[in-house]
Amino acid sequence: MPTPVEDRASHQSGESLPKLELSFEFFPPKSDEAEARFWRTIRRLAPLEPRFVSVTYGAGGSTRERTLSMVTRVKADTGVNAAAHLTCVGASRAEVDAVIRSYRDAGINQIVALRGDPAEGIDRPFVPHPQGYQNAADLVAGIHRWGDFDISVAAYPEKHPQSANWDEEIDNLKRKLDAGANRAITQMFFDNADYWRLLERAQRAGIEAPIVPGIQPIHNFQQISRFAGKCGAKIPAWLADRFEGLEDDEETHALVAAGIAAEQVFELLDHGVREFHIFTMNRSALAYALARVLGRRGE
Repeated sequence: MPTPVEDRASHQSGESLPKLELSFEFFPPKSDEAEARFWRTIRRLAPLEPRFVSVTYGAGGSTRERTLSMVTRVKADTGVNAAAHLTCVGASRAEVDAVIRSYRDAGINQIVALRGDPAEGIDRPFVPHPQGYQNAADLVAGIHRWGDFDISVAAYPEKHPQSANWDEEIDNLKRKLDAGANRAITQMFFDNADYWRLLERAQRAGIEAPIVPGIQPIHNFQQISRFAGKCGAKIPAWLADRFEGLEDDEETHALVAAGIAAEQVFELLDHGVREFHIFTMNRSALAYALARVLGRRGE
């Protein structure tokens, strides 16, 4: 019996389509309880055979050692490729290069390279370290000097809050990819039209590398709304309406969230998207459910 993906694809075209690829994003836990949940989530999602799982890097590089520890253990314990996030905030080139070498020496060959947010907050201006990498494109080029890494960078369907205009935004994306990044992964978005417009702008600029949509299942609407506001992602009115009054109804909230995420990815799927990066918030339920409705089965 065909999976949901194969069944939908068969109605689109008689041609064989590329395999669906999934990746999952986590952040380093800050307590014993959170760490236990992190590993429960990893172990539940690992059998889905993701292309990789990534572990983020705190503002200003605040979780540097923990990120290395987590990605090393993820790969050792599960066999899943693990990607470490890396930023150039608040550190010299020598310090960042030492981290790159530590990833290489630990057998980690995938990095998500980001300029990063200042420790003072995402809304504060970025000031490069006097002896540091100047931006994400500079960082990508630096990473390649230390080995043959698979590198992902960030893209912004609604434009980075600190970009003056779309020309500047796309120029910056192109510089990162031209420096040697393999793909871009988008910030979360909830209106697919923003993603299509980003792809059109990238195509006009001659960008050919994959731009993978970052999908944010809404585990907690209030929490995601606050984070979206900080990073420049809008919450459409229709989305807020669907969660209105569900603050104390966890079961219905979860069902609504699952439906919204499935609706979003199936629309992207129907337009040919075959790669998805899912932000897990270190929780497995919605990410696992989304993978299942996309036809991915664990052992």
